Amino acid sequence: QVQLVESGGGLVQAGGSLRLSCVASGRTFGFYAMGWFRQAPGKEREFVASISWRGGGTQYVDSVRGRFTISRDNAKNTVLLQMNSLKPEDTAVYYCAAPEAPYTSVLTTAGAYQYWGQGTQVTVSP
Repeated sequence: QVQLVESGGGLVQAGGSLRLSCVASGRTFGFYAMGWFRQAPGKEREFVASISWRGGGTQYVDSVRGRFTISRDNAKNTVLLQMNSLKPEDTAVYYCAAPEAPYTSVLTTAGAYQYWGQGTQVTVSP
């Protein structure tokens, strides 16, 4: 049973930073690409960032590129999302996601992921 647990969300002023963590359990973490998505009120879930199973490949949505950094620590079964220069439009529930298939590069569509965390709220005030 794969489980993903996010943490690190909160309330921050525009221009501030947050670091989201997602701890995975239930299988060998290092074999799988990982992703972060977000969903703002009244909007569809949006891809934010992904990292390949080896960790050498990353991909970001244009709106966060240069501000957010995804990374992984396989020894701790953890994927991180460092978010800097936050903007009010970054306000959303952020979800960690994992695919069923191992050994893949970055995955940018929600349909490529079969396992999801419960989400963590990020609120950026003006």
